[in-house]
Amino acid sequence: AVPAAAQTQPDRPYYSRRNTFGVFTAYSNDSSHMLLGVSENRRLLEFGGSYSRRLLQNRLMIWQYDAEVLPVVLESDPVDRQTQQFTLPSPGPVFTNTFATPGPCHNSSGTESFTLNGIYYSFNYTNSCSRRWTIGEGMSPVGFRWNFRPRSRWQPFLDSHGGYMYSTHPIPTDGAGSFNFTFDLGAGVEFYRSKTQSVRAEYRYHHISNDNTAGQNPGIDSGLFQLTYAFGR
Repeated sequence: AVPAAAQTQPDRPYYSRRNTFGVFTAYSNDSSHMLLGVSENRRLLEFGGSYSRRLLQNRLMIWQYDAEVLPVVLESDPVDRQTQQFTLPSPGPVFTNTFATPGPCHNSSGTESFTLNGIYYSFNYTNSCSRRWTIGEGMSPVGFRWNFRPRSRWQPFLDSHGGYMYSTHPIPTDGAGSFNFTFDLGAGVEFYRSKTQSVRAEYRYHHISNDNTAGQNPGIDSGLFQLTYAFGR
């Protein structure tokens, strides 16, 4: 009898890299009180790069250190332009004030009146809304990513980052600071085109606030959509 040669099927390869670099863009079209922030109707656009270092790999997951650098961060606040003119007891000059408020801005106009020291006052007002974009930069040196199903080209993952953002103007209100702390927590899927290249799509809860280091701290909670092209070995 001729002995049959035993054959074993080799394990599927891991789709994993020791060092990974990435370029990404992220956008949020609105903000609301999701968890910590109270500022509404803010927009956020980011362009940046990332670096990941594999820390642990097994059959279930890949654990990576992940840092991000954001040389361009654009944040948009709704701005209310208020115009007032007294009509009684006599016509007066026009007063104009422009500011960003924590809540959304609404166009409005009308007439209001009040009595002070027995004198009746009346004035006309107009509120007109616009947007103000503020440019800044940021960095998230503390971050981790957990990829699951490492032998599949399609890998779900979780990630989280912490860092800072500096802007050329106080955000999200004029009384807030130009220096803010950032935090995010996200989930998504990574598709490996090859062992060295992949594309990630994810949704993040993203928070910006100054930790009460300025006069106001309304904070911004955003739902951020991010797309990343990654490469490495």
